[in-house]
Order: sequence, then C-alpha cells, then structure tokens
Amino acid sequence: MSFKIAFIGAGSIGFTRGLLRDLLSVPEFSTIEVAFTDINPHNLDMVTRLCQRDIDKNRLPIRIQATLDRREALKDAKYVFVTIRAGGLEAFQTDVDIPLKYGVDQCVGDTLCAGGIMYGQRGIAVLLDICQDIREVAASDCLLLNYANPMAMLTWACNHYGGVRTVGLCHGVQGGHRQIANVLGLEKRDVDIICAGINHQTWYVQVKHKGKDMTGRLLEAFEAHPEFSRTEKVRIDMLRRFGYYSTESNGHLSEYVPWYRKRPDEIPEWIDTGSWINGETGGYLRICTEGRNWFETDFPNWMKEEPNRFGQEKRGEEHGSYIIEALETGRVYRGHFNMVNNGVITNLPADCIIEAPGYVDRNGISMPLVGELPLGLAAVCNASISVQRLAVEAAVHGDDMLLRQAFMMDPLVGAVCNPKEIWQMADEMLVAQEQWLPQYGKAIGQAKIRQASGSLLPVKEYRGAVRLKVKTIEEMQQDRAAANKNAGESDKAVERPASAR
Repeated sequence: MSFKIAFIGAGSIGFTRGLLRDLLSVPEFSTIEVAFTDINPHNLDMVTRLCQRDIDKNRLPIRIQATLDRREALKDAKYVFVTIRAGGLEAFQTDVDIPLKYGVDQCVGDTLCAGGIMYGQRGIAVLLDICQDIREVAASDCLLLNYANPMAMLTWACNHYGGVRTVGLCHGVQGGHRQIANVLGLEKRDVDIICAGINHQTWYVQVKHKGKDMTGRLLEAFEAHPEFSRTEKVRIDMLRRFGYYSTESNGHLSEYVPWYRKRPDEIPEWIDTGSWINGETGGYLRICTEGRNWFETDFPNWMKEEPNRFGQEKRGEEHGSYIIEALETGRVYRGHFNMVNNGVITNLPADCIIEAPGYVDRNGISMPLVGELPLGLAAVCNASISVQRLAVEAAVHGDDMLLRQAFMMDPLVGAVCNPKEIWQMADEMLVAQEQWLPQYGKAIGQAKIRQASGSLLPVKEYRGAVRLKVKTIEEMQQDRAAANKNAGESDKAVERPASAR
C-alpha cells in the first residue's frame, strides 16, 4: 500500500515516535509516505533523526519528509495526525499561573477550566488554518486524527468550522480500563467495557466479565484497593455519588467539577503527590517541562540507544494506527472515539463532540447508538458542553464576551471567582497570550487599557495547594529510565509511582 501520512507538531517526541512505530508495525504499511512538520526546527530535526534511525534499523525503504513548510507536508496527504501544543510551554505556564492569582488551582488546565478554555482559544486559531491548508492541498478524502487538547473543543471547531472530517483520539479509556481490571482481579482482555460521555468525562456505563455485569461491584472494589483508594479519591467519590467510574484521572477530573478544588485547605484531602496525575497543582506543566528539558539535553544518548523495533508485540494502545489499518485493510477495529454526536447519545446535544464506542473497517468509522446516559452523568457532561460551546464560538469569532461567559459558566472557575474577578482574569490572560490570539486584537487592546487604569482588584500571591518544583537535569539523571519514559511516552502516567500519602 502507498499513501501519505503527515504529522503536524512532529516535534512532540512522545506522540510522534510512538505513533510512527505503531503505524509501521502494520506489514502492509512498509512503503507508505511519511511527512513531519513543526514550527520548531530544532525539535523537528531531533525527532526526525531519531525516527529515521528506527526506520532504517527495521530495513524499511521510507525516507521521512521533514519540512517547516506545513503545506508541503500536507500536500496529497490522506491522513493527518495533529499533536500540537499551541503556544508551547510558555503559554501553558500562563494557563496555570494566572488563574492561581485568582484562587483557581488546576492540576492540568488543558481541557476545561480557565487554562483549558484559553488553550482552546490558541489551538482553534491554529487548527482552522491547518484545516484550510488540508482543504487546499491534501487528498480530497483526507482524515484528520486529532490528538491535541482541548480535545472536544478542537475537534468541534474542525468539524463544524474547518470543513475537514476529524476524529479526536485519547488514551483515557484504555487507562481506566486497566484500573477496572486491576481492582476486579482480572486481565484487561477479559473485561468488556462500554464508555460514553465527552472527552475526559466519559463514563464506564457497562463493565462485563464473561457476560456478567460487574458495574455495581466497582465502588467496593476501588474502596478496598490498597493503591487506588488513596490515589483516586475524586474518581471514587464521583463513583459513590453518581454510580459510574470516570475515564479520567483524579487530577483531571478534580478540575472539571466544582466540588474538589474550590477551597485551598481541602484540596490536599483529595489528591496525592505520588504522581502528577493524582492532582498536584500544575502537575502536567511540571512533567512536560521536565520531559522537554530532558529530551533536549539527553538527545545524544537517545541516538546511541537501541532503536525501536516494529512489530505487533511492540505496538501501543493509541487508536490512530488501528483506525488507519482498519480503513485501509478492512480489518475491523473497535475503540472509543471523539466524534460529532449526531444522536448517538440522545440526551447530549446533537452537535457536540462525544466520546463513545466506534467500529472501523473499509466502510469508515461507525458509531452505534448509545441512547441516554444516566441523568446525573448527562448533567455533568452538559455543564461542560455549555462551556465548550461558548469557548468554541468565542475562538472562531474572536468574541471576548463569549469567552468571558465561558469562564463564568466553567464549574470550577464559577465556584471560586465572582464576576468581577473573572472579567479581570480574562483580561490578564488575553494580554499575556496576545502573540497566540490573532482573532482578539481589538479585545486585547481594550484589556490593556483596563489593566493600565490602576483600578484593579487585588490578587493573591498563591502557588497552589500542592505545587512541586521542576526537577533539574541533575535530579533527573538519578533515574534515567524514569526520565526517558516521561519524555518518550504519549501517556505520561501509564506507570505511576506508589502513593505518597
């Protein structure tokens, strides 16, 4: 088979190298065309050299087309992977630090809450430009596979405004699936699950083993687990009160709802510092910063290590390669995908982006009817969908009033801040991120005037309830295996240290 796959944001070592390994583990894909593009020439060069070395070691006749010209990379591409972080770590820092001044304490800040909303404003501006390039130079039936966050917002914008067929892909379902099998004392392959909801708020609405429904046993099993009972307190409490386990981690989930991070003195009760993903303030920013610093410093050693081997036994769990394999070969693949709802989940809006079971073969991606979510779960999802809708419309139209309304409607921001504080926080974030927000030129100018007026609300000198410092290179060298795994994996919490509490 011969077709072209383009990677946008190819300097993301965690996703790019793993996805390429997965793709080239499919025997029929040994002669495909591969193009890498990124806005950072140094990162692009490092990842290209590493991946080309993997390809050469596996004796495949593929030469990566690495280019800073995005349109050249996209030319005639049939599939496009997007793994960008709009604004990079510099913008991400403001997503975390500015809300802290107003008492909004986030673990991640890339999906919802103040950080996720602003991340969406930057990402949608870039994704719509990418979609225009795809329409103009890629193959007419091009499929965009989006791994960038905020997953639902970006996928929503691409499908409704970008004019490009887009599916959003996440590994959250797989991670929770492993946990459920663990607490039930079973192998993951022996536990059948159905998840439904929205990205990072998807729920295991059915868990079966040999045809027997195990959903009702999960609360007792998680409460009794020696590790998860301490590291997944938010997820377990949501399971206790809503009846279903969430796909997303303790830290992620805690910032999407109004109950667990609104009082600084209570936050430590709900989180654990054994792993960033358990709820540490700014945990994902820290771990991403460490990973980037390590990769850039240690890259010469990576080039000396054993290259990746391609083969089914080395293949990861990311959905992307399996979707393309199913579309090209007809082998059926079942996964959980982010797609336009169109009535699949009947008590969520038809135009929103849901995450639900899907099947892929040569005929395309099919999403079977899920029906109604339990009422409480639908209520939690609909609160987030309202924020997503406002944020998408704000980003597309450069409407700062809709942006501020998204902040107000966000569950955690609304639980912590009053309207005047939200208005001022929005001003501060718009000004701080001006270089990545071309659609907000007029609004940013007005925000600068207000900020210069001197009549501002007082803000806090607050680092968060539990903020850990970024490790130095010397500290990371004490455990090279852990540092390599952090830098090199797309899922930076597959294997977690033991609980610290």
